[in-house]
This record gives sequence, structure tokens and C-alpha cells, in this order.
Amino acid sequence: MSFSFSLHGHERGLAMAAVGVTILSFDSLLVRLAATDGWNIIFWRSALMGLSLGLLCLDGRRLATLRGNLGASLFSAILLGITSSLFVLAVMNTKVANVVVILSAAPLFAAIFTHCFLHEKVAIRTWLAIISAMAGMLIVFSGSLSGDGLVGDVYAVLAAAAVGGNLTLLRRHPNLDRVPLIAIGGGLSALVAWPMATPLALTTQSYCVLALMGLLQMPLATALINSATRHLPSAEVALFYLIEAVLGTLWVWWWLDEQPPQATLLGGSLILLTLFVNAWFGLRTSRMLQPSGEYRTP
Repeated sequence: MSFSFSLHGHERGLAMAAVGVTILSFDSLLVRLAATDGWNIIFWRSALMGLSLGLLCLDGRRLATLRGNLGASLFSAILLGITSSLFVLAVMNTKVANVVVILSAAPLFAAIFTHCFLHEKVAIRTWLAIISAMAGMLIVFSGSLSGDGLVGDVYAVLAAAAVGGNLTLLRRHPNLDRVPLIAIGGGLSALVAWPMATPLALTTQSYCVLALMGLLQMPLATALINSATRHLPSAEVALFYLIEAVLGTLWVWWWLDEQPPQATLLGGSLILLTLFVNAWFGLRTSRMLQPSGEYRTP
């Protein structure tokens, strides 16, 4: 007797987004453990990510999907590079809790971009979830934001906008292969960071952490998250970034004893509950509307 397990459209999207963002949530901790200048982190992380994923594109088949959409492909790669760079700069200039909770605004940007540029209806439950998540974020802000990290906070807001914009773009072009886009984005980010970096003056610990980030953690997380847009609306995929707002803070707390305020724990709990309820309703709606399991945008 043989058993088989497969995930249909909506379930597959949920799984990709959840696993991808969970892996991504270690990013803040690894940036701190790298213990070097932000531009060095951006250079090595981006270069290694571009190299590792670029090797998968050597046969040319993955690049074929980009040729008919060169403009969209380049724009997506640029947004990916901007997001990665801004995230590192944000973590280096403000508290981790600030960065990850500000990034939870990505669903709001994705919903706005989706509505304005794609004219795609955003489900009412997703709007309600965004409102609830924003309430949780405000609770977190009330206990973690301060005037000391204003520059880092601005970087984080811009990163959230870039995330929402890229997810919306990928939703518009679902046939684009995500792997070469991430590789190109990494290469562009590394080129920008190169003049400001001192890449050959790092410690062994820094090189090891950066290798982990650039060769495994970031490529895997980014590929899963971007691929989820083939099965879910961009606003719903972006909602999973709320996981990072909680887990990203916890990892740094446990490993580096950077304890978040009580408000962060309270707001994070509301965010996770919101994410769970929205995902559950989305899965239920998908099964009711499409018995075969294929996802349709509500």
C-alpha cells in the first residue's frame, strides 16, 4: 500500500509563505551575529545569494521565462535587492523589534498596490486582518519605538514598501521564474554595496555567518515567499511577514538577551492570532469555492 501527499493551490501557497517567512525570521539574529559593518553584510550576503542561485540558472532554461518580460524582471530584481539592503541597514541602525514590526506593514502596501495597479479585489477578511495586525503593530510600537533609531525606522518603512511592491509585481507575472530574479537582485545589491564595503577584512565568525545567510537561509526563504504569490494574492502573502515581527524579536531576545518590552509580546500575540484566523478562513473559503483545490482570488 502506498500513500501520497499533495497540497493544492491555496494550501501550497500557505505552506510556502509560512515556511519561507519562518526561515527568514532568523535574518535579524544572523545580521547581529555577523558582527561587522552593514555594507559588508549586504555585499557578502547578496553576492553569495546571487552566486548560489545563479549556478542553478546556468543551463538557460530558467532565464527563458524572463526574456518576454524584461522590464518586469528587472524591476522585481531591483526591488529584491533594495529590500535586502534596506533590511540590513535598518537592523544596524535601530532595534530589531522596531524593524520587524515595521516590516509587518508590508500587507498594507501590498493591498494598496494590488488594488491600485492590478485592480484585483482584496478579500474583506484580508482587509480586516490587516487592520487587526496594524493594531497589534501599534501596541508593539508603543513599547519599543524611540527617537534614537529614526534613520533605521525609515529604512524599515521603505523595505516594507519594497516587499509589498515586489509581491504585487510577482502576482501580476506568475510565470516568471523566481530563482533567477533573486540571483540578479543579489548581484545588483552586491555591486551597490561594494564601494562602501571592506569585504576582505572580516573575522572567521563573520565569514561563517555570512556564508550561512547567503548560501542557504536567504535563497531558500526568498524563493519560497516569492513562489507563494503564484497561489495567493500578494496582500495575503505579505501578511505572513507578521510572523517575522514576532519570531525575529524572539530569536534576538533568546540568543543575545535583547529583551523586548511587554508591549511587544502583547502586540505580537495579537499579530499571530490574526494571521492564524485569516489563513484558516482563507483555506475554508478556497475549499468551498473550488472543490478541486485550485485557488481563486476571492
